[in-house]
Amino acid sequence: MGLFDRLRAPKADTQSNAHDAEAQAVDLIAQGNALQSNGQLKAALQCYEAAIRQAPKMARAHLNRGNILLASGDAQAALMAYETALSHDPAYAAAHYNTGNALVTVGRRADALAAYRRAIALKPDFVNAEVALGAALDDLGQFDAAVASYRRALALQPDYAQVHSNLGNALKELGQFDGAAASYRRALAIDPKYAEGHNNLGNALKDLRRVADAEACYRRAIKLNPAYAEAHSNLLFLLNYSDDKDPSLLLSEARHYGDVVTPPDRAPTISPRSREPERCLRVGFVSGDFRAHPVSYFFEAVLAALANQTSGRLELFCYHNHSSSDEVTERIKSLCHGWRPAVSLSDEMLVRRIADDRIDILIDLAGHTAHNRLPLFARKPAPVQLSWLGYFATTGVAAIDYLIADPWTLPESQEANFAEKIWRLPQTRLCFTPPDADVEVNALPALSNGYLTFGCFNNLTKMNDRVVALWSQVLAGVPDSRLFLKSPQFMELSIQQEVAGRFAAGGVDRSRLIMEGLSSRAEYLKTYQRLDIALDPFPYTGGTTTCEALWMGVPVLTLAGEHFLSRQGVGLMMNAGLPEWIASNADDYVARAVSHASDLKRLALLRASLRQQVLASPLFDAPLFARHFELALRNMWSGQLRI
Repeated sequence: MGLFDRLRAPKADTQSNAHDAEAQAVDLIAQGNALQSNGQLKAALQCYEAAIRQAPKMARAHLNRGNILLASGDAQAALMAYETALSHDPAYAAAHYNTGNALVTVGRRADALAAYRRAIALKPDFVNAEVALGAALDDLGQFDAAVASYRRALALQPDYAQVHSNLGNALKELGQFDGAAASYRRALAIDPKYAEGHNNLGNALKDLRRVADAEACYRRAIKLNPAYAEAHSNLLFLLNYSDDKDPSLLLSEARHYGDVVTPPDRAPTISPRSREPERCLRVGFVSGDFRAHPVSYFFEAVLAALANQTSGRLELFCYHNHSSSDEVTERIKSLCHGWRPAVSLSDEMLVRRIADDRIDILIDLAGHTAHNRLPLFARKPAPVQLSWLGYFATTGVAAIDYLIADPWTLPESQEANFAEKIWRLPQTRLCFTPPDADVEVNALPALSNGYLTFGCFNNLTKMNDRVVALWSQVLAGVPDSRLFLKSPQFMELSIQQEVAGRFAAGGVDRSRLIMEGLSSRAEYLKTYQRLDIALDPFPYTGGTTTCEALWMGVPVLTLAGEHFLSRQGVGLMMNAGLPEWIASNADDYVARAVSHASDLKRLALLRASLRQQVLASPLFDAPLFARHFELALRNMWSGQLRI
């Protein structure tokens, strides 16, 4: 006989019996709370359900039952439990708050806002509700409102380190990098061992171009929490900005990450679910960037071409690891055989989801960028796994079989610096989706300005001291020319002043610099109408910005490096049919910049024809790319069958 079978059934409905039943329910809730604190969720759930049988209208019992269901991954059942609690006590602030938490879990963040606001209206000093409201607003991109919510929470509890960190995150999204760094430092002053605070401070310092300090922050976060996968990823991403790191050391760092995220009890590599070599393959893509994001700018047209061209040969699934969605999301969703929200799923749950979908080939589109699920890949949920598109170095994850490259970007001599096998597509690893914006290519600005405008719209962190020195030489070689820089960091006046000082040290007057911050994508694309020539930074070269510049008729001068990332510009220029815009060394870079700038007639003719030229090139030819990509997947699959 079980514990709850021994409970007496209620007697006649008298006031005394009702009081006894309520007292029993209170005792059962206390038992459940103790069990829940010890991680015994199933036993705690039994206690709460027994309490409900004793006192069906006790809102607290329904609330606690909902909490267990939510912690167990059944958010829909939790919502029903909270709804029942509120039907018995509509003014129960905690039930409104937890309803908001469950709504966030199922992706209904807009509905969660109302639940959190109701909880706060009922209990104005409800700090956690204010924090949760701020987080939901953050996820919805309402950063000003999120800042206000976090500030209200801090007014109630000034020593709440996590909220100072959350405030920093929202300020960072608003381009207030100095303010973000200050918030992170306040969090760490309260709790010096707050690993997430060190990680977030590293993110802010990276954006402030303080790469060495950012690296120290990430390493501090990892020391405090060696299993902190996000900090490991951020460190690996940051190291790509440096041009003095030994590739073998970078591989060692990446392999260490792979060891950290690979569970010691990982199941053996999954065997193919069917060994028919020509059967229809089920292909899954994992990303947090199926939205208006550079990854989708390279993915959408390819996915559309695959969906259009591979009927009966490929079935396409997308696992979206982000809470927000937009028009791009909806378009991508319409192209899939299966769309799977993944952000609320643990690695274990997502492994089961992928197994249920019978995925044959699983493709990582993130690498060590934000919202990645590399720990999932470390569990080897699919027979064939590869990394493509969103990252430009090794993941370090042994369970990822292949990395997609092309003939231009990854020399054979560099293959030893990758944990993955290298699979080269025949022309390009990148295929860009033409922007959905009605922005025309205009005449060469230099013809009407009377001076030539160079420009770079890459993230400012890419502009290291060697880049500044070389661009200063370019400006010296082209009298009266201007340099137009556009990056989110320029929202901060202090950063504009710092950049102006760096160029002044190279002999460039402030009057020759144009610096602008954030804008909408349509306005951003129009900004290219003010450029004559784009300059590619190094060793972290442009990708999205280069393709957008070419589409807008602006050629890009790139410096050929030796490694995968530093040769990305080479691959783009060769596939765009612009080999004369690739420099072999620093002196050649300056010479080519001066030469191109001195022939305005030729530059104007190129501008007038460049959009059509690149649209007809492999760089924008999604149907051709899709054929190459499908063949690569089929050959990878055939290779797996031979193992």
